[in-house]
Amino acid sequence: MIARGTGPRVAPPDGAEVSRRGPADHPLTVALGRHRPADAKEAADLAELLAFVARHADPFDRRIVEGHLTGSAVVVSAAGDRVALLHHLKLGRWLQPGGHAEPGERDGETVALREAGEETGIVGLALHPTAPRPLDVDVHPIPARGDEPAHRHLDLRYLVIAPAGATLRRPAAEARALRWFAWDDLATLELDHGLRRALRAAQAHTRVRLSLLDISEDPAGER
Repeated sequence: MIARGTGPRVAPPDGAEVSRRGPADHPLTVALGRHRPADAKEAADLAELLAFVARHADPFDRRIVEGHLTGSAVVVSAAGDRVALLHHLKLGRWLQPGGHAEPGERDGETVALREAGEETGIVGLALHPTAPRPLDVDVHPIPARGDEPAHRHLDLRYLVIAPAGATLRRPAAEARALRWFAWDDLATLELDHGLRRALRAAQAHTRVRLSLLDISEDPAGER
């Protein structure tokens, strides 16, 4: 995921409340309550996310000192055989597209789809119709840079499908490279644990979707 906007954070107006307790029926609380973590790390991150959403009326607000929610996408080709990753210009590693919410964006799906479109150049991206939303959650530290203090990104990750024939366009200002990888090629990359977990989940749900499509296109339903 590319962290966008590296300038100093905008301070809230005097007397403004950046962080007020969110309601128990917040849509994010409901969605996260349905999420089933794949390992102990994700379980701990899920608990942190739930507590964070409960504390903040707008958990995507970058003015929250401790951190904020972000949205990212595991972008899979229409055929289900490849996944798009970009090589972060400053971090020097392969990541999924994603980043911060824009003002007014209040859900991870919107953030993930917009960021994925901006960072891959693909028009017509769509959320996977049956995969969990989010597909994966991950909390990770962001080091201090310039006037921006160290904080945490609480990332909501979604499975996104590219249209047939989609081509990639690299964001030159942020990525050294952008390319499609076959699933088997991922083993050669130095990816962090959370991204590998999300990619495994994406591959599993992509295979299920393709199997269902094969069945629906077989009039006799035979195999």
